[in-house]
Amino acid sequence: MHVDLVSGSQHESLVDLLVELHAFYNLGAAVTREAVQSHLVDRLLAPGSPQQLAVASMDGGDVVGLAAFGFVHSLVDFDPALRQHCQLKELYVRAGHRSTGVGRALMAWLARHAADHGCHRIDWPVKATNLRGIAFYESLGARRVADRLSYRLVRPALDRLEDDG
Repeated sequence: MHVDLVSGSQHESLVDLLVELHAFYNLGAAVTREAVQSHLVDRLLAPGSPQQLAVASMDGGDVVGLAAFGFVHSLVDFDPALRQHCQLKELYVRAGHRSTGVGRALMAWLARHAADHGCHRIDWPVKATNLRGIAFYESLGARRVADRLSYRLVRPALDRLEDDG
């Protein structure tokens, strides 16, 4: 297995993984490969995208895992050793490759990459119902951030708030 930033030769295999990821989060809902390919190239991998994509691939080149991440600068911590951190947006391993070390390899690669870029920590969200994921993260030594909650503003509340401005 090999982990690194995604390369152009891996795009087709990465599209397969993203189609699976979509179905995972959307209760099996289908999405076209064309829509995923367009989003990947035009948004996720576009110059200036705030996200970077690291992938785990097998010897044959097939992508079996993904870590989407970006670097964030603190607004409240000005110590150069503490002011940058890595924000993991998504960690996903294809169903047939879970519990085989792919997730651990991705997280180890991300820890090295983050440290090489001056980050002192990695933060990420996880669904409260993802007990397997929570157990995995805790096995890495990660701890829940007890004083943080996650919020989301969606339509129609988003529209109402926009109209208030």
